[in-house]
Amino acid sequence: QVQLVESGGGLVQAGGSLRLSCAASGSIFSVNSMGWYRQAPGKQRELVAEIPSGGSTNYADSVKGRFTISRDNAKNMGYLQMNSLKPEDTAVYYCNLKIRKWGAAFAYWGQGTQVTVSS
Repeated sequence: QVQLVESGGGLVQAGGSLRLSCAASGSIFSVNSMGWYRQAPGKQRELVAEIPSGGSTNYADSVKGRFTISRDNAKNMGYLQMNSLKPEDTAVYYCNLKIRKWGAAFAYWGQGTQVTVSS
């Protein structure tokens, strides 16, 4: 079973930066994509960024130019560098990993990490 553990969330003032990390463990097979989602209270979960294996990165318009998604396959780590944070970025951020094993696709989620941007 694949497990994802997120870290790096916290409180930061507007204009500040945070770097979220996603540590994957377990049997990692063929990775289709790794992504970050977020959900604010009372709102639907939305895609923030994703990086398909062998494909180009995708960003939500609201974070484009400020956030950078990356992955380190050798370390089984995923990252989301968040710069120029705004109060509207406040949300619970989730790491998502889509893999293929046993001839089927599986999606795994982290527990989420709270990001709060003040001012």
